Amino acid sequence: MIYSISDLHLDYTKAKTMELFGNNWDNYEERIFSNWSDIVKEDDLVLVSGDISWAMNLKEAYYDLIRIDKLPGKKILLKGNHDYWWDSLNKNNSLDLKSIFFLQNNHFNFQGVYIVGTRGWENLAEDSEGYKIFRRELLRLKLSLDSVPKDKQRICMLHYPPFNKEKEPNDFHYVLKEYGIKKCIYGHLHGPGLVNVVEGFVDGVEYYCTSSDYLNFKPIQIMDEFDFK
Repeated sequence: MIYSISDLHLDYTKAKTMELFGNNWDNYEERIFSNWSDIVKEDDLVLVSGDISWAMNLKEAYYDLIRIDKLPGKKILLKGNHDYWWDSLNKNNSLDLKSIFFLQNNHFNFQGVYIVGTRGWENLAEDSEGYKIFRRELLRLKLSLDSVPKDKQRICMLHYPPFNKEKEPNDFHYVLKEYGIKKCIYGHLHGPGLVNVVEGFVDGVEYYCTSSDYLNFKPIQIMDEFDFK
């Protein structure tokens, strides 16, 4: 099975709060860990597409990553806009976590299903300050996609939605369409922002929003054993 849940926003120090996004965030860490343990089995895969820990550096993030590492299943982690702790792949991998793979300009093969992706970015005009980041993230998506033959079964992970605030597809969607991606997950949206969720099929790509509060803090199944080629 392949599951997904994103935007865990873990903080082992308990100094941060997510209650500004609604009272449903009460005891969210405990609920995430309990639901994960109830749903996910050791042979499953969980896709976590960003905003994993509030930590500001890798040393601090280690305590939250260890908690994820101890949960059932293999995990693929993708950088979100709040993951300031995320360092180079070499430094992330030096933590020697047993069940975690960091996705950045690469891919992960899970029983013949290839996981690709990048953080993404907000849909911005060409003359905006962040447009260079938008273009750079598009390049990183293509690097990840190009690392896998097109005839392989692939799932794309993004942090930012590949849509604008009018729910119209942006360039990230059109890259996925060009590469023939059938499934894509994304997060980032919370609270009032959940009105901007787009799910279901768009141009043949099936989208899932996996923000933890959108899923009521329960991992959602993306693929079962019958979906594998």
